[in-house]
Amino acid sequence: MSAKSSRRRFLKSVSAFGSGVLIGPGVLAAPNFLRARDTQNKLNIAVIGTGGRGGSNLQGVSSENIAIVCDVNANALGRSAMAHPNAEQYKDFRRVFDKANRFDAVVVSTCEHTHAFATLAALKLNKHVYCEKPLTHNIQEARIIREAAAQTRVATQMGIQIHAENNYRRVVELIQTGAIGKVSEAHVWVGRAWGLQSADDAKANNDIVHVTERPKEAAAIPPELDWDLWLGPAPYRPFHPVYFPGPKWYRWWDFGNGTMSDLGSHWNDLPFWALKLQAPTSVEAIGSPAYPKAHPEIAPATMQATYEFPARGEMPAVKMVWYQGALKPPQWSDGTIPKWDSGVLFVGDKGMLLSDYGKHVLLPEKIFEGFKRPDPFIPNSIGHYQEWLQACRTGAPTTCNFEYSGWLTESNHLGNVAFRAGKKLLWDAKAIRATNCPEADRFIRREYRKGWGLA
Repeated sequence: MSAKSSRRRFLKSVSAFGSGVLIGPGVLAAPNFLRARDTQNKLNIAVIGTGGRGGSNLQGVSSENIAIVCDVNANALGRSAMAHPNAEQYKDFRRVFDKANRFDAVVVSTCEHTHAFATLAALKLNKHVYCEKPLTHNIQEARIIREAAAQTRVATQMGIQIHAENNYRRVVELIQTGAIGKVSEAHVWVGRAWGLQSADDAKANNDIVHVTERPKEAAAIPPELDWDLWLGPAPYRPFHPVYFPGPKWYRWWDFGNGTMSDLGSHWNDLPFWALKLQAPTSVEAIGSPAYPKAHPEIAPATMQATYEFPARGEMPAVKMVWYQGALKPPQWSDGTIPKWDSGVLFVGDKGMLLSDYGKHVLLPEKIFEGFKRPDPFIPNSIGHYQEWLQACRTGAPTTCNFEYSGWLTESNHLGNVAFRAGKKLLWDAKAIRATNCPEADRFIRREYRKGWGLA
C-alpha cells in the first residue's frame, strides 16, 4: 500500500467523522445528543479514582470543569478535592451515576477489577468515557464494553498514552508502506518481572514485594480506606498490605492480570496498530524454568505467549510473540539486534524494524543506507487527553477508542488465559471460547461477589 493511498484513506475517514456519520461498529461519529455548546466551553467531568494513575489522569483533563471526584481512599479523595474545591465528592462510584445530570464525561481510573463496572455504567448513560488501561479485567468484560460502546455515539479512549507519540506513528507508516516488505513475525518484550518469582529474583528485578502465596491472616485496614468498596466485585479477601497501597494489587488474579495486561496495553499496541491485528486464531504460553506452571493466585513474573493472527484485508497472517521478564526473542539473544531492555521487532522479507517508545531503527542498517522514508500520512497527535476531550466536543475520532482497545485488551488477556490453562488454545473469537479447551472458560469470565453484577 502506497503512502499516498494510505493518506487518502486516512483523510477520507477523518472527513466522514466530521460529517457526523456513524461509519461502523465502535467507530466514533459526531454524537447527536451533545448539548448545544461552543467548543471553547468546558466539559463537566466526573473522575472516578483519583490516586496513582488516577491522579495523572485527573491532571490530564484538569483544563475542564471537574464536577465530581470519587475514590475509596479518603486521602486520595481529599487531595483531589483540594485541587478542585467545587467538585462533589463520593467514595462509591455507583452513587456518581445517580448524578448523571451533573456531568458530560467520565474518567475511570479505579483498579483493574472494577474498570468494566464504572465504564459500562457511563456508556449506558451515553456519557463519554476515558478508561485507564487495561480496559477490563477479563475477555468477556472487554467484549461487553466494546459492544456497548458500539451502540452509542460517545467519545471513548483507553489510557495508552504512548499511542499519541510521534515515534509510534512513524513506525506504523513504515510498516504499512512496505519498508521491510511482507511482515511475518512481530516480537514484543518487556524487562519488567513483577509477579511470582524467588526472593533473589525479586531483589534483582527491583520488585516492590515478594510473595509466593496469598496471605490468610488479616491486617489492620488503614483508616482512610473503605476496603469493602475497594474489593467491589472481587472475592472477599481480608485486608493485607500485599494488595494495597500502590500497584501491588495488579499481580493478583483477583484484582489484575500482571505484567501482560499492564505493559501489554502499551507495547502490543504498536504491532496491533501497524499490522491491523484483531483476534488471533491460536495462543500458547510458557512460564519460567522456576515457575513453568500458572499459580492459582499470582500472575507470572516471566512468561512467553505466542499468537497466530490470520490475514486481514491487505495485511498478511502474522505470528506475534510476547516475552516478559527473563525471556527474550532469539534475535536479542544471538546479537542480531541491539539489546534494548524492552522493544518491538517487526520481521519482514526485506528487513527488520526495531522500536521502543521513543526511537526506532531499520535493520540491518547497511541495507537501509539512503532509504527514503514515506511522507507522513498519520497526523501528529494533539495530545492523548486532548484527542479525547476534542472528540467529546466535536465527534472527532480518537485513536484508542473502545473498538480498537477492546480487541487489544481481549488479545492481551488471552495470553494469560493460555498460560493459566496450560494448553495451546484454538480461539473462536465470535463465540468467545477456546474450542479445544473448555476448562479455559473460567479464566475468560468470572463470578462476581454477592451484590455485584455486570449487566
